[in-house]
Amino acid sequence: MSIELFRSQVESELRLFIEKMGEKNQLRDACEYALLNGGKRLRPILVVMIADALDRGLNVMPVALSVEFFHTASLIADDLPCMDDDDERRNHPSLHKEFGESVAILASYALIAEGYGGIYRNSKMNPDADAMLCLEAATRCAGIAGATNGQFLDLYPPDESLETVKKILYQKTVTLFEISFIFGWIFGGGNSDRLEEVKLCAYHLGMAFQIADDLIDGVQDVGTINIAAACGREEAFRLFQEEISLFTESLKSLGLWTKSFQEVVRFLKEYGTAPSAAP
Repeated sequence: MSIELFRSQVESELRLFIEKMGEKNQLRDACEYALLNGGKRLRPILVVMIADALDRGLNVMPVALSVEFFHTASLIADDLPCMDDDDERRNHPSLHKEFGESVAILASYALIAEGYGGIYRNSKMNPDADAMLCLEAATRCAGIAGATNGQFLDLYPPDESLETVKKILYQKTVTLFEISFIFGWIFGGGNSDRLEEVKLCAYHLGMAFQIADDLIDGVQDVGTINIAAACGREEAFRLFQEEISLFTESLKSLGLWTKSFQEVVRFLKEYGTAPSAAP
């Protein structure tokens, strides 16, 4: 199945879920606004793609939506004036600009809670899955050992070394890809003994994606943590190509080398070799 078909499934399920989030009020409207403002849905799509590749016929949509909730909550927080102070997100006003800072913060809390709720809902649907592994992954990757600390280091980096930049990229970006892979693998019926390989596969994808982003952004934003600025565009591009190669090898080793994942690899290669990215 193509990525677009997976995206269509996720979009449909997301809209249905929003209608069930509770009574319609400004807070629910804020959650809806944040969730439906044009995201690529790459992270929840990966969850469904992994389960599809495992071919056990298991429904992973609740945890696929969980990843989107975690991701959206992090974007809401990142945009706040006390954080990155962004007035726009995906060519629309940021949530705090549209609904105010108080509602934006509460919306991020609500979405984090719904993310954990998805683990519970999926464990009821797939009782044989080791939901505790997914709970651990979400707590670690979204918390102080993951995306939360990544945002902190992005705001207050101890230095601008390549080691620090890589740590920020891992914690702030790669960890959410890791959640996607673990959720898809565990609730899709994968062998938990191979979970370290699954994490490594997610790492290579997340790093390739973020390095490509940094190459496209360039080094024009003073004070922005950027791997191209830390090691130079040529070295960053070499690292990007290396991560793509390792990601491909990992997919093949895990039995995930499906047409849809081949499509992901093609997308990454095109993304990272665009004129604005290539050195």
